[in-house]
Amino acid sequence: MKKIYEKIKNFLSSTSFGNLKLSNKFLYIIGSIVIAILIFSAGVSVGFHKASFGRAWGDNYERNFGMMKERPVFGKDNFPNAHGAIGKIIKIELPTIIVQDKDGIEKVVLIKDNDTKIQKINKEVKANELSVSDFVVVIGSPDEKGQIEAKFIRIMPFGMPVPPPALQAPDMPPLQQ
Repeated sequence: MKKIYEKIKNFLSSTSFGNLKLSNKFLYIIGSIVIAILIFSAGVSVGFHKASFGRAWGDNYERNFGMMKERPVFGKDNFPNAHGAIGKIIKIELPTIIVQDKDGIEKVVLIKDNDTKIQKINKEVKANELSVSDFVVVIGSPDEKGQIEAKFIRIMPFGMPVPPPALQAPDMPPLQQ
């Protein structure tokens, strides 16, 4: 075991590999470039998925919500949250529900019988037990129609969750219960 360790150590600490001479600095630079490229490609992938959801949401806006004169403007980056929703159920037409968040933005949530887990406190419930005006937290993934395919829905027992004042953003108005 010591021989293998020493051979690897000697190999990595040597400055020549056969006839080709490389310095450790050159290897560190190449390694850093590879890591930077991997981080950049991960950021591009995340941005692509976020933009795809925003585009799909916009393309299907009228079909999801009906005709409106003006589309709502979203937060600072102008994209809706693609992977979930927190708010009040305002319409139920199973297998979809519409959830309105505190800013008035409505999101269509698709409930799949076998894929979606719905929980109230510690008890699992069925989709037909959801009711209009329930406050829910939805976690899921976006689909090509601009809807959220729910993986998990939690019915909040006492309405909209309110973070303690110390955890609220300074420019955020206090939430109403």
